[in-house]
Amino acid sequence: MKKFNLILIGILMISSVFSQQKKLTIEDAVAGQWSYLKAPTTDGVQPITGTDAFSYVEKYDKVKRIDPKTDKIIDITSKDEINAALKAMSSEPLNYVPYWEYQWLNADVMAFPYDNRFIEYNITTKKIEKLYTLPENAANIRFSKKNKAIAFTVDNNLNFIDENQKISKVTNDENSAIVNGSDYVHRQEFGIANGIFWSPAGNFLAFYRKDETMVADYPLVDINTRIATLKNTKYPMIGEKSEEVTLGIYNLKTQQTVFAKVTDFSAERYLTSISWDPSEKYIYIGVLNREQNHLKLNKYDAVTGDFVKTLFEESNPKYVEPEHPLTFLKNKPNQFLWHSERDGFNHLYLYDTDGNLISQITKGNWIVLDLLGFDIKNENIFVQTTKDSPIDNTLYKVSLKSGKMTKLSPESGVHEGKLSDWGNYLVDSYSNTKTPRIVNLISSEGKTVRNVMTSESKLSEYSLGDMKIGTIKSADNTTDLYYRMITPPDFDATKKYPVVVYVYGGPHAQLIDNGWLGGSGLWDFYMAQEGYIMFTVDNRGSANRGFDFESVIHRQCGQAETADQMKGVDFLKSLPYVDTDRIGVHGWSYGGFMTISLATMYPETFKVAVAGGPVIDWKYYEVMYGERYMDTPSENPEGFEKTSLLKKAANLKGRLLVIHGYIDPVVVPQNSLDFINSCTAAGTDLDFFLYPNDEHNMGRATRVHLMKKVTRYFNDFLLPAKN
Repeated sequence: MKKFNLILIGILMISSVFSQQKKLTIEDAVAGQWSYLKAPTTDGVQPITGTDAFSYVEKYDKVKRIDPKTDKIIDITSKDEINAALKAMSSEPLNYVPYWEYQWLNADVMAFPYDNRFIEYNITTKKIEKLYTLPENAANIRFSKKNKAIAFTVDNNLNFIDENQKISKVTNDENSAIVNGSDYVHRQEFGIANGIFWSPAGNFLAFYRKDETMVADYPLVDINTRIATLKNTKYPMIGEKSEEVTLGIYNLKTQQTVFAKVTDFSAERYLTSISWDPSEKYIYIGVLNREQNHLKLNKYDAVTGDFVKTLFEESNPKYVEPEHPLTFLKNKPNQFLWHSERDGFNHLYLYDTDGNLISQITKGNWIVLDLLGFDIKNENIFVQTTKDSPIDNTLYKVSLKSGKMTKLSPESGVHEGKLSDWGNYLVDSYSNTKTPRIVNLISSEGKTVRNVMTSESKLSEYSLGDMKIGTIKSADNTTDLYYRMITPPDFDATKKYPVVVYVYGGPHAQLIDNGWLGGSGLWDFYMAQEGYIMFTVDNRGSANRGFDFESVIHRQCGQAETADQMKGVDFLKSLPYVDTDRIGVHGWSYGGFMTISLATMYPETFKVAVAGGPVIDWKYYEVMYGERYMDTPSENPEGFEKTSLLKKAANLKGRLLVIHGYIDPVVVPQNSLDFINSCTAAGTDLDFFLYPNDEHNMGRATRVHLMKKVTRYFNDFLLPAKN
């Protein structure tokens, strides 16, 4: 018996050793991290209208209810039940429950778009209450709970369908360069993700009208036709003519449209922060000049479109960036909360609708990431912040009267909160570097009511490298920068390892946080498994550290950022196990710009570089983002000269692979092609790869191919065994 037990123990030990040695494949690292290796979570958490309960969708199939009153989680419907109801109406079935798009009309009825349908389903009667059929090519679907109408676009025009299935056209522009209701105005800067705005009671429908007739066509090429076809896109380059956007207001009663009479600044101004007054008498627009340094929050009459008044103005020598609509108080409809970086950090300010500042609600050297809502008495708000740490997201309750803050999420990590409809409970979903995912139901006082889900790591069988998060000083020695370092699974401090620096470096992005995997993707761990140290620094210019930290790039993109990245390299060189002759760098988009900047500004440091979709010269980039950070070539000639990589092509010494999508409408291919010209003229060498059918980011079908290519390039030219 003892001998058998010893054999069994030996087998188990060997099995354990082998299970711990399982290696990631490139398919695991690229596709698996979003599917079979992703930690389970509660997808599509939504507050159920008229209750304190929540719902979520499990495995795209079952809809579950989290009920604080009963302390139970129950199944309330499923894909099969909805499909049975659809079958009874001779309608096509669902392949999944669309967890990212559904909403609750009341405690019994959920509504969601699916294909060209909009479905209202009653979970109690198990019947379809209403089934709207939209045109096959309907897009930008927006539902009004109050009047049960659905606005949508077909091609470049706005329409709506009422609850009697009658479709009405709101606009009828024949010129395809005039677009109504699209969310792609101002190239989706300023937090714009919607171009259609129902009024609170559904009596009005506001919409963006974008006139691009004056914007230059940029030629992209479709090679899938027998003779390649020209596919022009409107691309307003820095300093060139930009689009002109207006705000239409359609009155459902009169069936007439008026346009807000915006006269501030030039016609190429930006219209942001579109917000309806709760009374429906007025609509508010954040009007920003093309230079993006002067904002006016204006009030307009909803019936006539007439200008009423400017509530307040904000200006900054660098830029002002309004990214949020007004949030009105339910019990005081003449008061609203406004997001502003005016004191250097994004905080909340309480105003009345006459433009009087009542108080600053939050303050400090940290930022409000999200406003979740109000408690039932409208005495407190709930926010997601960086108050505890720049790499943590923490939930707080804040008193509107006193500003007193109550911490609701004691565990360190990256928290995301959803507030119940009545404001008494939250679903707190979080992870940290030791925890893949925990979802708790908590009270508005921060007490944990129950655990909803605790996810186990799906990576426990894999042999992954160790990850460390630390800080180094910025190049100007003024602030701490966070870095992440991943070492190989069989790391030996007496050996020397090549390093790949993964970089983004630009605004509105943070690569390092205190969440699961430290904010990294599995490809970093795959590369560590291949024998690399993977290293990332969030330099000055990156997100969530305040205005001064992010705006340091103004008029000189790539300068402070590369200096900070080189501080990271100095740190690497101080480590005895880093092979300082084998340092590589990789990044995409702004990270591609940073990659080539580093490779050409510090050619003795970087042996191998891989740049994807890189900005090469900011004169080739678009107006909205580009002019915010660089102004125009005529206003900032020194900055454009300093940041252009075209003249730096002569500095290139190491191996460089540039990858671009041939139909990229974001960073147009001209960037990479002109850099090839510059390298040719300078006599320097690079490698180039084109994805003919891809845009700025490689689609799912080509992403594994892309990362195999990137990996192979480093393996061929950076690993010691190969060269």
